[in-house]
Amino acid sequence: MALGDISGCMKLSDFDFELPEELIALRPVKPRPASRMLLAQGAQLSDHHVYDLPSLLRAGDLLVFNDTQVIPARLFGTRSRATQHGSGIAKVEATLLSQEGPESWAALARPGRKLALGDVLDFDGVSAELVEKRDDGQVLLRFDQSGEALDRAILQAGEMPLPPYIAGKRAADAADREDYQTVFAQKPGAVAAPTASLHFDADLLGRIQDAGINSTRVTLHVGAGTFLPVKVDDIEKHKMHSEWGEVSEEAAEAMQRTRANGGRVIPVGTTALRLIETAAADGAIGPWVGDTDIFIRPGHRFQIADGLMTNFHLPKSTLMMLVSALLGVDEIRAVYAHAIAQRYRFFSYGDSSLLLPDRG
Repeated sequence: MALGDISGCMKLSDFDFELPEELIALRPVKPRPASRMLLAQGAQLSDHHVYDLPSLLRAGDLLVFNDTQVIPARLFGTRSRATQHGSGIAKVEATLLSQEGPESWAALARPGRKLALGDVLDFDGVSAELVEKRDDGQVLLRFDQSGEALDRAILQAGEMPLPPYIAGKRAADAADREDYQTVFAQKPGAVAAPTASLHFDADLLGRIQDAGINSTRVTLHVGAGTFLPVKVDDIEKHKMHSEWGEVSEEAAEAMQRTRANGGRVIPVGTTALRLIETAAADGAIGPWVGDTDIFIRPGHRFQIADGLMTNFHLPKSTLMMLVSALLGVDEIRAVYAHAIAQRYRFFSYGDSSLLLPDRG
């Protein structure tokens, strides 16, 4: 592994490492808190499990969870098109990305190049017309239902949108409906899970509360852009995807109170971290709502996050850059080398880490 020196211009290759394919988790550990967790306190590393979390944090610390709910955004069906020789029908699939109105969704559709304006895509119990093709490969679909009726139809027809490194190995199934959803998911809109939160269950949340560790919730609807590769070698030229998020007044006050009382604000997952750093961009956390495309890389000055619980990320990803910014470039190099040597499980269904920077 070679993570670069932040004193110079950092390149994409600085965030690359070799990962044995067998360490990519295709299913989660059960029960959820039985996943392993690598604790990094600055440069000091130790091996634990997620169920140890109440003893690894301090009373008065605050965990910040993302309460977004993953929708079954992958739809399979057929395309119908009127032609001079009758109707043409072909298989099609669509992955919903973001809702743009009560009956409209931006989506990725396959086979994209063969689809045309006016095509009707028929799924199980719901159909959509392709009304726009976009330069970035996305399309705009206008469904024949809207609002809550459309939500119910998608819930019925769709499959969970597993990450490419899992979907390429196996198809989504009924177990993923539960496995790829957090226990506190409340607000539908994500097409990828805030995976660090998948390690929690009701029992662990209760033990955390009993230990005097507080929690609050924010919302960031994770988009498929979280899996997009970085295509430029000079990372400063990378353009981040945008995602919608909200920090409520209650959540902002919980973070303010924690800081005032000497506690640490520890987001669970990079999505929660990116959101609260956006909301605290001026140095103070407050209520916030909107789209964020914050790109956190080495050199970022953290405003509100004192640590991070997160899974292990893909090589050459923006999330590798984020954790390097938080803990330190050399420290993350050591964390990942240790995780690979100790056979930790990687990515969405994999094990976790608790990163607590040494702020001196």
